[in-house]
Parts: sequence; C-alpha cells; structure tokens
Amino acid sequence: MLAATLSLAGGSCFGQSTDTFQPATTNVPGAEYPRIDAQRRVEFKIKAPDAKSVAVSLGGPSVPLTKGDDGTWTGTTEPIVVGFHYYSLIIDGVAVNDPGSHTFYGTGKDSSGIDIPEVGVDYYSRKNVPHGDVREHWYFSKVTGTWRRVFVYTPPDYDTNTSARYPVLYLQHGSGEDETGWSRQGDASLILDNLIAEGKAKPMIIVMANGYATKAGAKPVPAPAMPGMPAPAPGTPPRMMIPSAVDEEFTASLIPTIDATYRTIPNRANRAMAGLSMGSVQTMQITTAHLDTFGYIGAFSGISFTTVNLKTDFSGAFADADSFNKSGTVLFVGVGTTEFDRMLQGVHDFHKELVDAGVKHVYYESPGTAHEWLTWRRDLHEFAPLLFQQAAK
Repeated sequence: MLAATLSLAGGSCFGQSTDTFQPATTNVPGAEYPRIDAQRRVEFKIKAPDAKSVAVSLGGPSVPLTKGDDGTWTGTTEPIVVGFHYYSLIIDGVAVNDPGSHTFYGTGKDSSGIDIPEVGVDYYSRKNVPHGDVREHWYFSKVTGTWRRVFVYTPPDYDTNTSARYPVLYLQHGSGEDETGWSRQGDASLILDNLIAEGKAKPMIIVMANGYATKAGAKPVPAPAMPGMPAPAPGTPPRMMIPSAVDEEFTASLIPTIDATYRTIPNRANRAMAGLSMGSVQTMQITTAHLDTFGYIGAFSGISFTTVNLKTDFSGAFADADSFNKSGTVLFVGVGTTEFDRMLQGVHDFHKELVDAGVKHVYYESPGTAHEWLTWRRDLHEFAPLLFQQAAK
C-alpha cells in the first residue's frame, strides 16, 4: 500500500544541530543514516559525487539534498508523522533505494522504509517477554497449480506445550504488498507476543498468506484502478478484489493445509480472518460467504469501493441483523482518521449502516493516522484481544 502523505512544509532545513539524531531502527547494520531526532525530523546522507541532483521522496513533495565538497549529499526534513513510511532516493531523476535502509515489499516493488517512532508507545516493541516464531512455509496449491508461500506465527509455547491446540487468525496484506508485510512492516508477531504476555490476547496461530491468486490455466487479471484510489504502482501483481480464485485458494487449499500441518482447532469458533485495504475487501467477501467457517471478521481500512447494500452485498450476511447477531460472529471495523476521503467516507458509511440496521460490531478509529502501517498495527492491537475469548456459535 501507499505510504502516508507526509507533511514536509518548508522543504528541507539545513544547518540544524544533529546532536540528538539517532540511526533509524530500519537501517541496515552499521548504517548511520538515515537518522531521526526527537522532533521526528529525518537526516539523510548519501555519497554520489557524479550526481547532478539528489532528493528524497517520502510520499509527498520531494526533499532536495545539498551537495558537499566531498560529493556527499545531505539534507534534513521537517517533522514527519509517526509510523512506517516507504521512500526512495531520486538521483538525477531516477528513483533508487537507499543503501543505508532495509527494503520492504510494499509499493509493488522492494522499497526503502523508515519507521518514525511514537514516543511512549511500546505495544509493537521487542520486550523481555516470551516470543513466538514466524515460520516460512511452502505448500503446493491444486487451485493455482503453483507452489505458494505463507508466513506462520506460532505462539511462545507452541513447541513446548505440544499437547495444546490453537485457534487461527488469517491476516491479509494490501495491494502492492505480499505475505511478508504483516511480519516485517506490521510487527504482528511482536504485537501478539506482548498482548499474550500481558494476558490480553489468547495464544493463537497467525497465517499471513499472499493475497493474489489465479486459477491454474487462467490468465491473470490486470490490477484495475479503484475509485478514489491512486492508480496501481508499476509492477503491481494482478489484483483479485472479488475473491473467486482467492476464495477457493483459502477455503479449498490454504485452510486445509494449515489444519493438516499445525495443531489448530479446526472450527469456526476458533478461526478468524482480517486484512488491510485490499485484504480487508477480500476478508469481507470471503468470510461472509463462509460464515460456517469463520467466527471473527476484521476489516482494516477497506470495506468496499462502491456503495454498500446490506440487504444484498456480502452474500446477504447482514440482511437479517438478528440472525447475524445470534451467530456470535465478531465483526471489527477500523479506519485511520486522516485516510484519503473515499476510504474514510466509505468506512464511516458502512459503520453507520450497520448501526442503523442493528448489526453488532466493534468500530475503531486510529487517531491521526492515514492509509499506512501504523493504522493497521493499531487495528491489530485492538482486534486481537477480541478473538477467541468466548466461543463463536
């Protein structure tokens, strides 16, 4: 997904004291730059003696860097909003990754990324608590006719408490991202480690799968532009907003594979699905078509990109509020308060329609965050404690 549009009023500011600057946590080992100060300004430094111009693109206006006598380009941004942001160096008009930063798949390609910390917030920090594992798991899908990769979080006691079985959360990425997103940009494992250690969430397995699927022998569907959203980034994989192959991949291939491989509790009362943006749309489509399979639904920043009709959309799951409420299904709807207008309005409208129809759900707004990973970290932090606390019917 796109990084937040950043406030960079005034462009770059030079001549500032760098005494308080510290290397970003997203830097490669040993890299001093980029670095961040207590005011959330970021200082960049790159040696490119033959370059004619160098700038940094952080999702908003590019920040120009200044060339020194030794061919090193430096510059400092104005304060940047907290959270995770993709960025590029623009050297003589060409966007390239910063060698000082780790790269993250999230804009239809590997991009540099920087995490601007929240002061006093540690729910996604690495703490001295028991930690689970994130396992890379490959399986062959008969639906797509290909080998597919998932990342699977197992809770801290999974390998020691071998008689225990666990509920499962299927957690989906957004457009332009892949199955690495939730464990790298989203810090899902750290969020769960901390919640479990605090007794706020049940130990659970989390499955982070690739949200793109094409049935064996079928041609990929090009990624379309969606109303109110920027055009797909070059290189973005084919998008399946309406689940077809993704639905079949989950229900006929992925879930049976996970249940056969891991010590799951294979029933709807112990199975949840959530996703962000595109993954939220897929989650809503898949879960409501299979309410006998999923007891918990999490929609983070994305319901639909058209007007919702509760009587007919989502397989009619909300047409009868009493029936849905009696099923015990937990529905969570989240959005950032500074998301782009079409997204924010669409989620607000869906929430209002649910309220008016009497459909029970949990609604959460992430204050001051846009269509970006900090919104979704907060969503997961709010959603996970709701899971598996009481058995869905």
